[in-house]
Amino acid sequence: MTIKLGFAFCLLLLCQITMAQSDSINNLKEVVVSDANLKKYSTSQSVLRLTDSVINKNEALLTDLLNFNSTLYFKEYGRGMLSTVSFRGTTSSQTAVIWNGININSQMNGSTDFNTISGSDYNSVSVKAGGGSVIYGSGAIGGTVHLNNDLVFFNRFENNLKLDYGSFNTIGINYKTSISNKKWSTQLGFSKNSSTNDYKYLNRYTWRGEQRWNQNGQYDIITLNANVGYKINENHVLKLYSQTSNTDRNTSLITESETKSKYVNGFNRNLLEYDGNYGKLKTNFKTAYIFENYQYFADNSSNNFTYGKTENLITKLDLDYTLFKSTHINGIADYSRTNGYGTSFGDHVREISSASLLVRQDIGSNWKNELGIRKEFTDNYKSPLLFNFGSSYKFNDLYNLKLNVSRNFRIPTYNDLYWETGGNPDLKPESSYQAEIGNVFTFKNISWTQNFYYIKIKDMLQWVPGANGIWTPQNQDKVNSYGTETLLSWKKSYGKNNFAVNATYAYTVSQDDETKNQLFFVPFNKATGAVSYSRNKISAYYQVLYNGFVYTRADNNPDEIINDYLISNIGIDYDLKFLDSFKVGFQVLNLLNKDYESLENRPMPGRNFNMYITLKF
Repeated sequence: MTIKLGFAFCLLLLCQITMAQSDSINNLKEVVVSDANLKKYSTSQSVLRLTDSVINKNEALLTDLLNFNSTLYFKEYGRGMLSTVSFRGTTSSQTAVIWNGININSQMNGSTDFNTISGSDYNSVSVKAGGGSVIYGSGAIGGTVHLNNDLVFFNRFENNLKLDYGSFNTIGINYKTSISNKKWSTQLGFSKNSSTNDYKYLNRYTWRGEQRWNQNGQYDIITLNANVGYKINENHVLKLYSQTSNTDRNTSLITESETKSKYVNGFNRNLLEYDGNYGKLKTNFKTAYIFENYQYFADNSSNNFTYGKTENLITKLDLDYTLFKSTHINGIADYSRTNGYGTSFGDHVREISSASLLVRQDIGSNWKNELGIRKEFTDNYKSPLLFNFGSSYKFNDLYNLKLNVSRNFRIPTYNDLYWETGGNPDLKPESSYQAEIGNVFTFKNISWTQNFYYIKIKDMLQWVPGANGIWTPQNQDKVNSYGTETLLSWKKSYGKNNFAVNATYAYTVSQDDETKNQLFFVPFNKATGAVSYSRNKISAYYQVLYNGFVYTRADNNPDEIINDYLISNIGIDYDLKFLDSFKVGFQVLNLLNKDYESLENRPMPGRNFNMYITLKF
């Protein structure tokens, strides 16, 4: 253990990453943030915050938003189909998705399908790079994605309506209303995203010479949101967050002769939260109920299906004590009880308790430090002691240095433990050590961030063939992931003309420790870029995305790869200045009509179009 810790601290001097275009989250004093720890304990790691202005420039589903605006890599089973993420060369279950401070990764498979989430349902979407298991628990190895509904307490009545219509009969509706005063704050929202999704495959034909197209690719996603806050007085606030969603989605055919199938899944999330200020002691208490379920129909024409359901009850108490003016101590205790039952994994209950201690110290305005430890207790697995240490020092207005080292983990899922047949109840959690360094340079209108990181993962779960040909998960892989990221941004105004440029580049090596092979579906290279222009009532943008090739087999067979691709989008809108705002916009997606795919035999659409109306009143 001592050797490993010493090794990690040596790496700390060599490598760390800060993945963001913005190093802090600024909130107006009237705003009550939904996840206070995201701001308080991110000084040594960066947070990229995507606001409404960025969200509205992208397609509705979260995959497109993050694909074109971050270094996250996504593997899609076709447009609108299952979408999984790779963050810093890790697997899809090693990125945690946080909803208003609560980890919502699936208890069944450990990951999140980003094509079931609309970015427009939230005030902001934030991406925090690097380990976060000390605060957010399982899966926060590569990083965390935060979905935030922040409440405001000032006089406001605001409505936002966006209507989209695009190629393949794609329809988008998003409506949000915010009503607040000094005592109450209410947010109500509705979104619907659907498409027949029957696009033609570029340069692909049947053996008869007939044009191939995306068959059985329909999807329909409906989400309802309701968030309410009540300020008892200046020191005590009650908040309630509620979200319900249903996704009815067919699964695109690989060949025309396949049986048509579909996948229906949904969730219901409810979170009650209390914030109390008792002088030096601040309290935050959360209790949440999260229900998720799925039904898989192997044949659309039949009513027979397999299913899975989980019910998760979470309680969390966070006590923040100001020891000195510059030093804060947080003690966190939480408990969760999950009841899972389904066709493939039976009926099982899992109870987990944990305790965390966090320390934050500000030595002047330029030097900030943070330390955290966490231990979980359960009968289902043996949990390692987790830790996080970070430091940020701002030498001057030009240069800021950030350092961080941590240990993080991912627990086995219901599928891993109980799948019939093949589940393995004796699995250990995956764990990782990682070290990061970030160099942030700021000069006038230019921001340049150069980052490095190293992650060492052990006990990675892999499903392997066992006795009688039955596949079963085993803790057998060790993976080393390291890389660098470059982020550039520039803004400038010339009279009424406003220009902005953003660019990112990520180089990622994620190797199996034994074979030295790159993990499949992890690109060595990814880059994004965006140029925007606005003047008075008109605004326009152009964005590009480059994904390098990926291996599709563990042995890195060069004949089994997904080729690299470069795609781009262009958009323009005009504000008619009716009511508060009335924008009419038009977008061309995949402008260059590129034939590409992110998963073999799952082609993505060629050039297509979208038009929209955004009304604010």
